[in-house]
Amino acid sequence: MTEYDAVVLAGGAARRLGGVDKPGVRVGGRALLDRVLAGSRGAGKTVVVGGRRTTVRPVEWAREDPPGGGPLAALEAGTRRTTAAVVLVLSADLPFFREETGRRLLDALAATPGADAAFLVDEGGRDQPLVAAYRSAPLRRALRDIATEHGVLTGLPLRLLARELDLTRVEAGPLTSFDCDTWEDIATARAHIREHEYVLEEWITAVKDELGIELDVDTGVLLDLARDAAHGVARPAAPLTTFLVGYAAAKADPGGGPEAVAEAARKAVALAHRWATEADQGVSGESVSDESRTGQDEAGR
Repeated sequence: MTEYDAVVLAGGAARRLGGVDKPGVRVGGRALLDRVLAGSRGAGKTVVVGGRRTTVRPVEWAREDPPGGGPLAALEAGTRRTTAAVVLVLSADLPFFREETGRRLLDALAATPGADAAFLVDEGGRDQPLVAAYRSAPLRRALRDIATEHGVLTGLPLRLLARELDLTRVEAGPLTSFDCDTWEDIATARAHIREHEYVLEEWITAVKDELGIELDVDTGVLLDLARDAAHGVARPAAPLTTFLVGYAAAKADPGGGPEAVAEAARKAVALAHRWATEADQGVSGESVSDESRTGQDEAGR
């Protein structure tokens, strides 16, 4: 796995949003910036270029001089704080950026020794220099050369960067490079995460962020447990049982890991099955379980 730092650009005037703090706009209860930070949590160091604010995980802050100097100036201010040989560069308005997308970019760069950067290419075929992995040395050299040619980086277009670098490209999946420039974009993102196939993953991720949990568990196991408890015992047993499984996993030794959750869930599922079996067999007294029959036989002897 490639070791990398991350630079997230969180400045800009957000004019098409009426000048609001765009990185702080919430989609699915989570700030856009926090959604991007969750997708780059594998970084050794994360530098956010923009005004300071509360974030879900610790970051280092930087600011271009003068503030509002544009993406190239912001990128230079961010990379100045990084130390890794590879930098993942992201804008702070990507509601659907995921860690696997960053990994694809890093892997593509590692697999192409002659490339200075791996750009994501959106579904329209356009390069996305703010969803990209860069080798740090060529990136810094390119920024210096642009500054030398133009005198400053302030106000210069981002497209100048691609001209200075040898690129490899990674095709984006659906919505991977979707960014939020307008309120219509925000509404689209908010509607998308509530679609049936996405809403559960989005909700669980939001809860983990809110509670400061980075644990990855098999949600299918917990859903199966909730179903068994609801059907075999009583409907309110589902949320209470899953809560108790989480509590038991946290107290396990060693506690809190995915294995502890899986083991606690396994025990609870087995109990729910036993409970349901007794309900099926024991109400009328017409059927006796093998376990009970064995006990009666032994008592008779």
